Amino acid sequence: MKLGVLVYLEHENKVLMIHRQKEDEHKGYWLAPGGKIEKNEAPHETAVREYQEETGLTPEGLQIKAVLSFPDLGDSPFGDEWQVFLFHADRFKGELTDHCPEGQLQWVARDKLQELPMWEGDLLFTPRVFRPGFFSGKMLYRGNRLEQSIFWE
Repeated sequence: MKLGVLVYLEHENKVLMIHRQKEDEHKGYWLAPGGKIEKNEAPHETAVREYQEETGLTPEGLQIKAVLSFPDLGDSPFGDEWQVFLFHADRFKGELTDHCPEGQLQWVARDKLQELPMWEGDLLFTPRVFRPGFFSGKMLYRGNRLEQSIFWE
């Protein structure tokens, strides 16, 4: 099982997103910045490190919003079973980088996020990140199709 984080940084009703250009399963999709948890690293530490590496910004006041499970029955597009911690922040320090190794960074109006090309599951859980409280979920993909999604709030 692999562990990862996604960070939704909100500023003036916009959210910083990455339009993925890297040659992998995410190419062409829009994602929140994030990445893999490294050995001996807490999810919060990963959220800050990955956000700095990808955006140049340091998120402040990170709040954990969800833990999501992505099972792998042998045909997951993500290549393994994943547990992903979702974070939200509305403050940051630093300057936005001109070069993101994962793709193009863009501030997107929060009410326009659902219009972006995203994974089917992301379209379901992203709006929940901006609601009060904590949630968890499970999303089962078969190939690139979302076959099952369950959320607990």
